[in-house]
Amino acid sequence: MNQIKSNINLIDTITPLDWTVFLIVLALTGVSVLWGMRLKEKSELKEDDETTYLDLLLMGRQLTLPLFIATLVATWYGGIFGVTEIAFNNGIYNFVTQGAFWYVAYIIFAFFIIDKIKGREALTLPDLIGKMFGPRSAQLSAIFNFFNVLPIAYAISLGIFSKMLFGGELWINTAIGVSFVLLYSMWGGFRAVVFSDLVQFFVMCFAVLLVLVLSVSNFGGLNFLQENLPSSYFSLTGTMGIGTTFVWGFIALSTLVDPNFYQRCFAADSPKTAKKGILISTFIWFCFDICTTFGAMYAKAVIPEAESSHAYLLYAAQILPDGLRGLMLAGVLATILSTIDSYLFLAGTTLAFDLAPKRFRSNPMVHHAGVLIVGILAIIMAQVFDGNIKSVWKTLGSLSAACLLFPVLFGYIFPNRISDKQFVVTCIFGVITTSYWRNASHDAFWQNVDELYIGVFTTASMLLIFYFTSLNKAEVTARKD
Repeated sequence: MNQIKSNINLIDTITPLDWTVFLIVLALTGVSVLWGMRLKEKSELKEDDETTYLDLLLMGRQLTLPLFIATLVATWYGGIFGVTEIAFNNGIYNFVTQGAFWYVAYIIFAFFIIDKIKGREALTLPDLIGKMFGPRSAQLSAIFNFFNVLPIAYAISLGIFSKMLFGGELWINTAIGVSFVLLYSMWGGFRAVVFSDLVQFFVMCFAVLLVLVLSVSNFGGLNFLQENLPSSYFSLTGTMGIGTTFVWGFIALSTLVDPNFYQRCFAADSPKTAKKGILISTFIWFCFDICTTFGAMYAKAVIPEAESSHAYLLYAAQILPDGLRGLMLAGVLATILSTIDSYLFLAGTTLAFDLAPKRFRSNPMVHHAGVLIVGILAIIMAQVFDGNIKSVWKTLGSLSAACLLFPVLFGYIFPNRISDKQFVVTCIFGVITTSYWRNASHDAFWQNVDELYIGVFTTASMLLIFYFTSLNKAEVTARKD
């Protein structure tokens, strides 16, 4: 094997065979979208406008187990450059913060949330929240969800990938990449997203597995990593404190209010399919996280001076032989595309269905316009965050977890105990305190308290106040009677 370098032009490593494999995968993705469109058109020939719109948003609630698993798994890994950057810089800490915490949330969703939402016939998470609390809660949660699913991090990932292949400015590559995804996201609806995810699922899983297998084959196993990496790379908290580490635990719990999870569960052909699909997906995510975490750690051990944001890709491109390199590049692209298309579509749905006036809700053209607006906004916000994927996750994930998580869970556990107005007040106070703490200056002790903890404490306190107030009112009423 030639010496692996920390700084190369990625395009120089790609052979005609790699391009052939790469383009075949893209072609298969295109064919899958056309297939999904063909099925969608068949259903439209027989169905009315309302059913057609249901097909656009949820594939007519006909998502079978294999498709459920493929689209759920594929949707979760568009930030591969962010995940591998954390692993490159911190080792196993990445597996804890971007893996283990999330598995707990997935399992809670499967065994607790699925049973709570079945039978409600909701189309989106804000629609569900509206049925649980009221219309104002639905509108407010739609605003939170819009920013939660705005695909900024994945637009950045797509821009980084394109820039490494073709050069140029990051924002130009981001704009071109997002424009490509917009075409099929608007055209084929959720069905096209699902069928493209099916192809991307197999390619992305095989690609990261290849990188790990060849790493072990070329350099050895765990002993090689232990000899070439600091001991902190094998610590659960890395170089971070326990408080910082557990912030990611709360962010992971935001899965319980993640619209992508709910959309796929609403689209499943039965609650049993959704529950089984989440559990199988969790096992696949576990395997995928093992591959990406240790793959990035091998990259750190072999090319420690590489730029952390794309070290994994440079490393993988150099250890893989011709042909397989093209498959790996296609796998990385598939990982990004499978997430950004879902987020673009869902954020567009939030605009067109949850936030638009009711008279526009069943109009597919309004939905297409919503997806287009989201794409433009994602490109702009990618510039605002200056290409920092981790910062995007931390900022938007913190707001979602701090403001929505506890109120929604409270509604599941204690149905009808807080009103529409109380839900809104609780969430708004969470936003205010979280935003204040994020921007205020603090002394030495309070600097270590993350804004997410402040937001969670605020919403939890407000819920307890409303809960005990309602109990006291009930007692007073009972005594009068």
